[in-house]
Amino acid sequence: LGKNIRTVAIKGDFDDCQALVKQAFDDKALRETIGLNSANSINISRLLAQICYYFEAVAQLPKEKRDNLVVSVPSGNFGNLTAGLIAKSLGLPIKRFIASTNANDTVPRYLQSGLWQPNPTVATLSNAMDVSRPNNWSRVEELFKRNQWHLSELSSGMLTDPQTEQTLKEMNKLGYLCEPHGAIAYQMLASQLAENETGIFLCTAHPAKFKESVDRILNLDLPLPEALDKHNKMALLSDEMDNDFAILREYLLK
Repeated sequence: LGKNIRTVAIKGDFDDCQALVKQAFDDKALRETIGLNSANSINISRLLAQICYYFEAVAQLPKEKRDNLVVSVPSGNFGNLTAGLIAKSLGLPIKRFIASTNANDTVPRYLQSGLWQPNPTVATLSNAMDVSRPNNWSRVEELFKRNQWHLSELSSGMLTDPQTEQTLKEMNKLGYLCEPHGAIAYQMLASQLAENETGIFLCTAHPAKFKESVDRILNLDLPLPEALDKHNKMALLSDEMDNDFAILREYLLK
């Protein structure tokens, strides 16, 4: 990849990968030797860019629809929701948010019980949300604290894979072709939106990114966008690696 990019496939889940990244950042010698940085939402720069489309979405609504606005966010590592909360703290008129998760529902359970009890991460249709220890949750709590909001104002909910499949079918009948993450956000919004509220739900990507699942569930043969189709035919170049920081450290220093 341009002779200056290498990718590593860890034998584990997202939480394992994120834990390795955090270990790397905590290693002073490693950090100073190779100049580590992060491209995911560990890096606040990622969130600063995401703030913009909340403003863009609200700007597209008629002014009379902005007073009781609810935004449902598909949530895994909770970076997207954090960006939305920053937008709200900057003055964007969002009444409340819904944190919509899959079976990796650490946060919905925490908001109900007050107990932080992550379960082992399980694989789901909405794999970008397969996170049991969301890195950005501490930022979410800090934003609520600084703005004197109460966590009870944050709604939440989870959808199982069978429920996600059913929602995708219902959305398709309405003429909206979606993907699993967006379907979860849509269903949480549909089930929790009050009569006097206006809702926005966010999606994760083009449905073709999850072509295998979408095709199977909706009995389709979804065409890939040209750019995605081109790259889909290329060989995978990732180096496979055990979930071991010592091995990763040695790899990074090569």
